[in-house]
Amino acid sequence: MSPLATLAEAAGLQVDWDDAEGKPKRVEDEHLARVLVALGYPADSEAEIAASLAHVQEEERAATFLSIDVGEDLLLTADQVGEACDAELTLEDGTSQTLPVEQDGLQFALPTAAITQTGYHRVTLGTREFTLAIAPRRCLTVSDIAPDRKLWGAAAQIPSLRDRDDTGFGGFGTLADAARALAEQGADALAISPAHALFPADVTRFSPYAPSSRLFLNILYADPRLVGADPAPGETGELIDWDQAIPARLAALRTAFEVRSDAVKQQVTAYRAKGGPELEHHAIFDALHAHFFESGARGWQGWPAEYHDPDGEAVQRFAAEHAEEVEFFLFAQWLAKASLDAAQQAATGAGMAIGLISDLAVGMDSGGSHAWSRPDDLLQGLSIGAPPDLLGPQGQDWGITSFAPLALRRTDFAAFIGTLRAALDHAGGIRIDHILGLRRLWVIPHGSPSPEGAYLTYPLDDMLRILAIESHRAQAIVVGEDLGTVPEGLRPRLAARAVYGMNVLFFERDEKGTFTPPAEWRAEALAMTGTHDLPTVSGWWHGRDIDWSWKLGRSGADSEDEDRLQRQEDRGKLWQALQQSGAVSGGTEVRQPDTHDAWPVIEAAAAHVGSTPCELAILPLEDLLGLQEQPNLPGTTDEHPNWRRRLPAPLPEMLQREEVQRRARRITQARK
Repeated sequence: MSPLATLAEAAGLQVDWDDAEGKPKRVEDEHLARVLVALGYPADSEAEIAASLAHVQEEERAATFLSIDVGEDLLLTADQVGEACDAELTLEDGTSQTLPVEQDGLQFALPTAAITQTGYHRVTLGTREFTLAIAPRRCLTVSDIAPDRKLWGAAAQIPSLRDRDDTGFGGFGTLADAARALAEQGADALAISPAHALFPADVTRFSPYAPSSRLFLNILYADPRLVGADPAPGETGELIDWDQAIPARLAALRTAFEVRSDAVKQQVTAYRAKGGPELEHHAIFDALHAHFFESGARGWQGWPAEYHDPDGEAVQRFAAEHAEEVEFFLFAQWLAKASLDAAQQAATGAGMAIGLISDLAVGMDSGGSHAWSRPDDLLQGLSIGAPPDLLGPQGQDWGITSFAPLALRRTDFAAFIGTLRAALDHAGGIRIDHILGLRRLWVIPHGSPSPEGAYLTYPLDDMLRILAIESHRAQAIVVGEDLGTVPEGLRPRLAARAVYGMNVLFFERDEKGTFTPPAEWRAEALAMTGTHDLPTVSGWWHGRDIDWSWKLGRSGADSEDEDRLQRQEDRGKLWQALQQSGAVSGGTEVRQPDTHDAWPVIEAAAAHVGSTPCELAILPLEDLLGLQEQPNLPGTTDEHPNWRRRLPAPLPEMLQREEVQRRARRITQARK
């Protein structure tokens, strides 16, 4: 192995990897060097490579985070033990005990197997101090929450929800109404789109998967009615007009801020004190972003240099001079949290066993609040995406960044733990977008095309143990989006930790394209008719996704006729599978509906996924309601109205329709 490859692997890069078709690939040296430089390891000469390798090895020795499963002894290296003969273990509850360092040949161990208290403890070995995470062996499960029951729920895009008033888009108040209405139909969970903080001053930044920070909430979803104010009126069209709706919602929030009572002011003050510097920085960021956005700065990199330091004199002076503006953004964050807490309380209060399942985006915008206030947490000079595959022959650059593996270890995973806690603060479950990123992420140097990136590995075992700890503390289930090119062996490791995968109807097929019988679906995964990135059942049956593919020139088929002929064959296979599973009302003698009649298929699909051994089945609202259009078309921006579609009417009203209630009854019956 060359010195460059040795350095790359030591730094966590996969020099050799397999593509989506299983073909071996190797990252070219020049691409490796660019990624290494971005990671902070110069590699342009033999001397630089040697120095960088020594740097990597020193960082590895300096790591202070250790993790084990409950019931295990802690194994240590000679470097970690040093000259210590005993270790001082301080548990999270403050109790301490001395443990002997036991040596067996070249191996050292602490007898921690008898420690039953899970959590984040401290171990002192001579002059060195470590964090020791002792984790439950698995995350909380649906069976832990609802023994001997199989549950079902829905998935909703928050802004698509129509309010009982004519507002421009849905928010947390609308979400509370939706949760109560779904609970009445027998649903026990409501999976929601990401609620992370965006960029309130920029009406073009409405994608929930490119947040400013995952530690805070999207203030545009806050419900002014909680403090006695009215929500902003808005257009009632089929699509959200974000250009008009965002300023209107901000105006409503400012009115709520102006009329807030003394009691609300006291609550915000207490919230501010509890939130500490991170909350303060985020509110100042939003105020600064709004201030400099008018001059064309989309992110903090476009601000004058003296504002790049969140604790610098210029920023502190700005915060003092614009104290009321900062106070407004603090109030809006408080109101967003109170509104989302109320939505979860509405869900569980109406009888849902789980309630909300939050969605954790895979990364964040490098020009956002987190990157400004805590830049050392994140990858610098790199964005994340995907290598070339069948769905994206040119590869994908998502234009966002994520945690740096070294920073996670150096800070005892503080940012990862904080992010999980923020997502679980208001929910009975969490869906982790692209959970493959806990094992590896495709990283691309800024200015380079996606194929010139490389896979960067992450400390999977440590992160899974942290997930288990936080899952039990929040009494919440964990779901991982494990679709796409899944690294070999990852799914079994996730399943062993009770991290649920995702079984999606259209993907549950064998090599011949035959749909897998429900009884053979993975039990350790959610059963789903679809996701926000896929055609709805109605849209698929009608061929609406094919319409879009050819309209936008995105189809991989040789001709449109060929594409539609293949879909006709697939319709037959799906209908046959629905009949064989007993999901079709009337049995196997019922004739296959024609292309324009999707209603029997939608109902049967709900019963089909409901009959799987999965502990939880999820129907996107679009499938529960029988809608054709999907919320998002991956790989597009303005070509398709992503994140703009609205439901035809308020959900409580739509759930009273006979065909919708029939679908809810079918899946409820199938779950029994």
